[in-house]
Amino acid sequence: MRKLIETTFKDLFQKVPLIVNSPGRINLIGEHTDYNEGFVMPAAIDKKMYVGIAENGLSNARIYSLDFQEEFTFDIRSFSPKKGHWATYIMGVTAQLQQAGYQVKGFDMVFGGDIPVGAGLSSSAALECAAGFALASLFGFDIPRLSLVHYAQKAEHLFAGVQCGIMDQFASVMGKKGHVIRLDCRDLSYEYFPLDLGDYQILLVDTQVKHSLADTAYNRRRNECAEVVLMAQQNLVGVKSLRDLRLKDLDQLKAYINEEVLGRGEFIIEENERVIDTSKALKEGNLKKVGELMYASHEGLSKKYSVSCTELDFLVEMTQPMDYVLGSRMMGGGFGGCTINILKKESVEIFKETITASYADKFKKTPKFYEVNLEEGTSRL
Repeated sequence: MRKLIETTFKDLFQKVPLIVNSPGRINLIGEHTDYNEGFVMPAAIDKKMYVGIAENGLSNARIYSLDFQEEFTFDIRSFSPKKGHWATYIMGVTAQLQQAGYQVKGFDMVFGGDIPVGAGLSSSAALECAAGFALASLFGFDIPRLSLVHYAQKAEHLFAGVQCGIMDQFASVMGKKGHVIRLDCRDLSYEYFPLDLGDYQILLVDTQVKHSLADTAYNRRRNECAEVVLMAQQNLVGVKSLRDLRLKDLDQLKAYINEEVLGRGEFIIEENERVIDTSKALKEGNLKKVGELMYASHEGLSKKYSVSCTELDFLVEMTQPMDYVLGSRMMGGGFGGCTINILKKESVEIFKETITASYADKFKKTPKFYEVNLEEGTSRL
């Protein structure tokens, strides 16, 4: 990809670019906890977005997308979001840097990557982080990594119009090879934990579906969690979010909240505990325990939080009798996307064959598979 970016850049702009890359991410465990001030456990992966950049001496930014084979130009003195267009992410980051007082000048950019779009691996966050880091590197801006994370998140909020949490951008910028990050979404404190896989491999299985339920269900879950917190605040002292509650606290709320909504709160409390338990298991090198916690996470996501779907449940259930699979669960917002699996390297091919045949038989679709390894965060090449 680096060579392709260099060649394309020279063809288009007759210059040699500075090149940076920023990875996509997985989330080992800790789903839907981010907007409840909880814990998540993401990692940067070896699927990345690459950006080539150079000054052009103009007041324009000229950008070329390798993936879309499309050029886009905007005046850096005056621009606004172009809804649904890939350039919006780059314009959003440019705007954030300008608002923070950084003097962005005219630039040329070529970008492309190997992060599968729509698989829940955060290709948009990787592009935002790569663009921000490329601009900082090109113009000599001394931007702290955590600030870069915030600028990329704000670009998503204000330009792309997606009210995402901070996990995706954080993992992309702060990733560490061979490690997952336990991120506290309340205060952004974090700790690295080694994921020593040995004879095992992380494999994602893409359902190739995305149900339209996703957005409305996401908003509803946020509201349901807020409902539990509101009721808890009227009955208990010192509650700011679900992070402050224990399972026994919910017993006091049973008379005021219906069972389904109470289950949402239960899941978040249990999921936070699972992230802490996973941290301990990783410190001890106990991958078997990590796998058990992944299965428990999926069970909660499917039954208590109700954000899974038939396809995801099917993929997870298929792995349970397989003695070479340690753990499996849905990853991401739900209602489609991928499952994340830890399995023996030597059994990857038989796993793919078995899953493909059964899945195609049931859903008349062929799933996609992505082998991923844990990689460094945003960097200059």
